Amino acid sequence: MCIRRLFQFSHLQWAQRATFLKHIQHKHQGTHRWTHSGGSTYRAVIFDMGGVLIPSPGRVAAEWELQNHIPSGTILKAFIEAGENGPWMRFIRGEITTEDFLKEFGRLCSEISKTSVPVDSFFSLLTSDRVAKQFPVMTEAITQIRAKGLQTAVLSNNFCLPSGKSFFPLDRKQFDVVVESCLEGICKPDPRIYKLCLEQLGLQPSESIFLDDLGPNLKTAASLGIHTIKVNDPETAVKELESLLGFTLRVGIPNTRPVRKTMEIAKDALEKYLKDLLGIQTTGPLELLQFDHGQSNPTYYIRLANHQLVLRKKPPGTLLPSAHAVEREFRIMKALANTGVPVPNVLDLCEDTRVIGTPFYLMEYCPGLTYKDPSLPGIEPSRRQAIYTAMNRVLCKIHSVDFKAAGLEDYGKQGDYIPRQVQTWIKQYRASETSIIPAMERLIEWLPLHLPSQQRTTVVHGDFRLDNLLFHPEKTEVLAVLDWELSTLGDPLADVAYSCLAHYLPSSFPMLRGFGDCDLTHLGIPTAEEYFRMYCLHMGIPPIENWNFYMAFSFFRMAAILQGVYKRSLTGQASSATAEQSGNLTEFMSNLAWDFAVKEGFQVFKKMPAPKLLKRSYHTWATPQSLLSPTGTRSYSSIPEGFPAHASKGALVISPEGLSPPARELYHRLRRFMEQRVYPVEQELQRHQASGDRWSPSPLIEDLKIFNCSAPDTGNMELLVRYGTEEQKARWLLPLLEGKARSCFAMTEPQVASSDATNIESSIREEDGFYVINGHKWWITGILDPRCQLCVFMGKTDPHAPRHRQQSVLLVPMDTPGIKIIRPLTVYGLEDAPGGHGEVRFEHVRVPKENMVLGPGRGFEIAQGRLGPGRIHHCMRLIGSSERALALLKARVRSRVAFGKPLVEQGTVLADIAQSRVEIEQARLLVLRAAHLMDMAGNKAAALDIAMIKMVAPTMACRVVDRAIQAFGAAGLSSDYPLAQFFASARALRFADGPDEVHRATVAKMELKHRA
Repeated sequence: MCIRRLFQFSHLQWAQRATFLKHIQHKHQGTHRWTHSGGSTYRAVIFDMGGVLIPSPGRVAAEWELQNHIPSGTILKAFIEAGENGPWMRFIRGEITTEDFLKEFGRLCSEISKTSVPVDSFFSLLTSDRVAKQFPVMTEAITQIRAKGLQTAVLSNNFCLPSGKSFFPLDRKQFDVVVESCLEGICKPDPRIYKLCLEQLGLQPSESIFLDDLGPNLKTAASLGIHTIKVNDPETAVKELESLLGFTLRVGIPNTRPVRKTMEIAKDALEKYLKDLLGIQTTGPLELLQFDHGQSNPTYYIRLANHQLVLRKKPPGTLLPSAHAVEREFRIMKALANTGVPVPNVLDLCEDTRVIGTPFYLMEYCPGLTYKDPSLPGIEPSRRQAIYTAMNRVLCKIHSVDFKAAGLEDYGKQGDYIPRQVQTWIKQYRASETSIIPAMERLIEWLPLHLPSQQRTTVVHGDFRLDNLLFHPEKTEVLAVLDWELSTLGDPLADVAYSCLAHYLPSSFPMLRGFGDCDLTHLGIPTAEEYFRMYCLHMGIPPIENWNFYMAFSFFRMAAILQGVYKRSLTGQASSATAEQSGNLTEFMSNLAWDFAVKEGFQVFKKMPAPKLLKRSYHTWATPQSLLSPTGTRSYSSIPEGFPAHASKGALVISPEGLSPPARELYHRLRRFMEQRVYPVEQELQRHQASGDRWSPSPLIEDLKIFNCSAPDTGNMELLVRYGTEEQKARWLLPLLEGKARSCFAMTEPQVASSDATNIESSIREEDGFYVINGHKWWITGILDPRCQLCVFMGKTDPHAPRHRQQSVLLVPMDTPGIKIIRPLTVYGLEDAPGGHGEVRFEHVRVPKENMVLGPGRGFEIAQGRLGPGRIHHCMRLIGSSERALALLKARVRSRVAFGKPLVEQGTVLADIAQSRVEIEQARLLVLRAAHLMDMAGNKAAALDIAMIKMVAPTMACRVVDRAIQAFGAAGLSSDYPLAQFFASARALRFADGPDEVHRATVAKMELKHRA
C-alpha cells in the first residue's frame, strides 16, 4: 500500500511500550479495564491522543514497513530498545531534538533490521495533515461533553517538531487542559504526569474518566483511582463512555453540515408541505442540515417531530437538458422497492417549484455507514474483501432485475445504450465547456468510431461506486443503494467499468478518491480484473474483450460530469464545497480516458483485416534482407494497421500494447514496480548518497536489484557474451548476470584524448606466463563500489603493430595486488556513490594469460563491439530520466503559485512542457528504431542509428532536465530532488562513450556517402 493512503493512523504513543512489552502482546487478546469502586460524579474526561482522538500509530508502522520493504516489527522493536534511555523515550521527554532523535533512531532501526531505514519518512508520515485527523465521533463526543458542563483534557506522550513546537494536530479550544510529556519532562505511565493533569483540572482522581489504547497507561491511572476505558475502537469507546456519563454523545447526523449559503431553501414553506404530507400537528422546530456528499443534486437531512427524512432536489438556476433528473430517481427507487435491490423507502415527489424553488423528492432517513475512502482505512483486509464482494453482488442484483415486471419497460430506450450515452455526454460536455482540452477533443472523435456491440439490456445505476452505498454498521451488508440520478436501461458493463474508476485514480485525487497507487493485495481489495471476473462469475457470463473501451468511456463521462460541476461552481450552483476544484480535474480524467482509448485502439488494431494499406501504420516492417538496399541505403515499408503485431519477428512495435502478451505483462509489472517500490524511496536513496555511509551500497538498492542493468555492468556482460571464453563466462559472466558482483571498465586516461581508443598508453606486457599491467586511468565508473570484483582493462600490447591492432583487453580481478585507487572524481560536485568514478594507478599488476579477451591486438574491435549496446543503454536511461524530470516538472507547476496565478497557467511553462514532450518522443522513436535495427541486422548495420541517438539523446535530456530545474528554482539545484543528478549525468554523456563531435562527424560522413 502506498504511503499516501496509509490507514488514517497517526501520532506516536508508544513510550510505555519500552518498559511494558508484555502488555503489548496482550493488546489484541481482549479488552482490559481497571475501575474504582466509588460512586463519584464525573466532572472531567481525559483523553490520550494517539489511538483515541487520532488514529493509532501501530498500523501506520506496519503499513509503512511493508511499503518501504522494512522487516515487520522494526519500528516497534526500536521503540522498546534501550528502555528508558532509548532515543524514543528521551525524545518524548523532550531531552533530545528531532534531528538527534532521527539520527539515533534511524541507526537503531537499521541495526535491528540489517537494512537502511528511512525513519525521517516515517516521521513525516506520522505528523502529516493527511494522517493526523481527529476521529469525527470523538469530536462530536467532546462537543457534547463540554455542552454538559464537564471539563475535557488531553494527556499525551508527545514530542516536539523541528520548529520547537509540540506535535498537536488538534484544536486546543476543545480542551480545558493539555498535558504533553515533551513539555513536562515526564511521560506515561509515570504517575506524576497523571497527578499533574488532575492538578491542572482541579479534580480528584475519582471525578475523572481516562481513555487510552494501551493497558500499562490505564493500569497506572486505575491505581490512582481514575476510572478508565480501554480504546480498541473509537465508536465502541464512545458507547462505553455514554453509559458511564449517562447521556448521549452522538446526536449529530454523520456526513452533514449546516446548509451552505448558496444552497439554502425556504424552511417555512417546506415545513408546511411536510406537515400536510405526514399529517403532523406538532409545532416543534424543523431541523435542516446538508449532506456533504452529492456533487450534482443537493441533499438534505430533515428532522421534524419524530420523523427523520432525506430531501433530494435539483440545484437552482439554469440547468443542462435532461440533467439532475430527481423525478427519475424517485421513480426507479419506488419501482425497485420489492425487487431485492436495497433502496431507501421513498415517500413523495414534489414537482411544484413554488415550495422550495425546484422539484424534489423525499425518502426516509436510513442510518448506516458510507465509505468515502475506497481504500477503507482502519478496516481489516478480510473485511475489505467482504465489502467489495457485497458491492459486487448488489450490482449483480441491479442487473438481474426484471425491468418489465417492475414497470420500467419504458424507463429508457432498449439497445444502442453506449452510442446514445456517448452522444449525450458529448453534448453535456459541450454545453459546459469553458476551455479546450485536447484529450477531450480526441475522445469526442474516437469514441463514436469504436463502439462495442451491446449484449444485454438491464437496469443500470449510472453512478455505481462505493460511496453511493449505505452499509450496515456491523455487518458487510448493503442497506441501500443511493444516487440513482443517472439510472436508465442500458449496457450493464458500463456500470461495472464505472465502479472500477477508483482502481485507476490516485489516492490524492480530490472529490473522487482512488487507490491506483496502493498495494491492493495487502489491502485485501480485489483488483479491477478480479472484480470484473467476480461479476462475470456471479452473473454467469463470459468475460468481454473490449474492457478498455468501457473504461475509456467511463473516464470520459466522469470528465464531462466534473466539467459540469465546475461550470456550475462559477455561478454558485454547485452543491459541494469542493466543486471549484473540478475544473483542474477534467483534464486529468480525460487523459486517463485517452490512455484506455489507446489501449483499446491496439486491441482493435490487432483484429482488423488487412485488405489494403492504410495511411498511418503503427509498425515499421524491417527484415535483415530489406534493411540495406543494393545501393547501400536503408529501406522501410509500411504494413497495414490490421497486420497482427505478433505475425513476424520483424515488426517494430512502438507501443506496449503491440507487444506479445508475455512481454506486455512484463512491461506492466515493471510500471507497477517502479510506482510502488522505486519512486517512493527515491528521496531516501538521495539522502543515502549524501550521508557518511554513501560508499556502502544502500540496502534499498540491494532489495530492489531485479533489473541488473547498470552501467558499466551491462556493457561488460555484452563483452563477455560476445567475446569471452567458456571459462571466462563461468567465472565472471554468471556472477554479473545474477547480480552477485559488480564491474568496471578501465579505458580513459588523463594524459591523452581517450575518445580515440588508439591513443591509449597504458601498457600490457608478457612476463613469465603472466601479463603485467602498468598505467594511469581515470573516470573509471563503478571501481569504488565494494562489490566491484572485475576490472575490464584496455591497454597496449604491441605499440609497433598497425594502429587498430595495438590494444588488448584483459579481465583483471579487483583483489589483484598493484591496483591503487587515488581518489574519487566528482561530476559537478556529485560523487555518484557508492560506485563513483575513480582515478586509479595500475602498478605491476600481474594477470594470468588466460584472462586475455579474444586475443592480443583485438582490443579496439572489442571496444567498438561493446560501445553499440552501451550507447543505446545510455540513451534508454536518458529517456527515462527525462520522463521523470518532466513528471516532476508537471507536479511542481501544478502546486506552485507565482505572480498571482499557478505556474501551470504561465505561458512559458506550458511551452516548456509541450517542447519537452515533443523532444522526448522524438528521441524515444529514434532510439527504438536503432534498437530494432540492432536486433534485426546487427550493430554494424545500425551504426548510423547508434551515432544519431548518441548525438540526440544526451542533448535532449539536458534541455528537458534544464527546464525542470528552471521550474523548481533553487530547489532544482539541491539534492532534495534528482534533477541536479539527472543534469550532471546527461551533460557527462555528451562526451562519455564518444563525444557529440565524433557522432556528428559519423552521421555527416555516412549521409554524404549514401547521398553521393
